[in-house]
Amino acid sequence: MDKAPEHVDLGAVRTLMAANRTLMSWVRTSLAMLGFGFTIYKILQEVQQTARTTLPEDNTPRNAGIFLAVAATVAMVMGTVEYWSILRQLRLLQHFRLTQPVLIMAVLISISGIVLCVGIMVRVL
Repeated sequence: MDKAPEHVDLGAVRTLMAANRTLMSWVRTSLAMLGFGFTIYKILQEVQQTARTTLPEDNTPRNAGIFLAVAATVAMVMGTVEYWSILRQLRLLQHFRLTQPVLIMAVLISISGIVLCVGIMVRVL
């Protein structure tokens, strides 16, 4: 005898998929900002050394890189926290796994960003 299918709330499923896409956008934006921060740092550092131009401060390349790395990490953590909050709310409507693949990747990238920022700050100070 076949078991009757469990009721699936399609609205909750669509909202979960939208939340997944939003978190993936946070991840893409954060990784782009992080990469851009390192690129700006290296370009400004090279310009400062080869052209012997003086930037407003000697630490301008470093400060620009640090700012973008910290902003990227903060954005990634904010996106992950927002996603977790949505998952908890949706869990009240529809049962699904909390260990979504996109959440696992976002947490790993958030941890990596935090370690990277702490490493930069320790090296700078």
